[in-house]
Amino acid sequence: MEQIRKYFEKNLKMSDQDWKAFSSKIERCEYPKKHLLLKTGQIEKHLSFVEKGIIRFYLPKEENDLTFTFVFDDGFVSAYDSFLTQQASAYHVQTLEKTILWRISYDDLQIVYKETEIGNTIGRHASEDLFLKKSKRELSLLNDTAEQRYLKLFLEQPQLIKQIPLKYIASYIGITPQALSRIRKRIS
Repeated sequence: MEQIRKYFEKNLKMSDQDWKAFSSKIERCEYPKKHLLLKTGQIEKHLSFVEKGIIRFYLPKEENDLTFTFVFDDGFVSAYDSFLTQQASAYHVQTLEKTILWRISYDDLQIVYKETEIGNTIGRHASEDLFLKKSKRELSLLNDTAEQRYLKLFLEQPQLIKQIPLKYIASYIGITPQALSRIRKRIS
């Protein structure tokens, strides 16, 4: 839980009273590898902080799933569009390894917003984190080659990229596993 407080206190000072109000609403949850945190059609009920793990967002397809996001340690994770609207998700959210999350429910977050001075700032930081990652991904898809996208992912998370199956990485950067193999051979 201290990991979350340190994350927030990089950008804002939180009183012990505000931290107590916020931390009383979050719970620590452990999930095994390949656990579906959310399925298509379910409503996202939590905003979570990843203490440890890798999470994949994907659209399930008959032949090949379409992976569109990964979340690593010290990141926020949520099917945020579903969380905000409290409507059904159009995609799955899955752990790729044993994962530890600190979660706050939608209803509890609304209480934190109302009852603490810092609540809205906490929510803003979490939503900004999610938005910036999404924007970065979209711009990369529009501006970068598949090789550049692979290299950026490798540079940002070198120790973790080895734990993600190549078929998910290929889907994430928008190419076939065979094309990814050719890129990997070319740059090694």
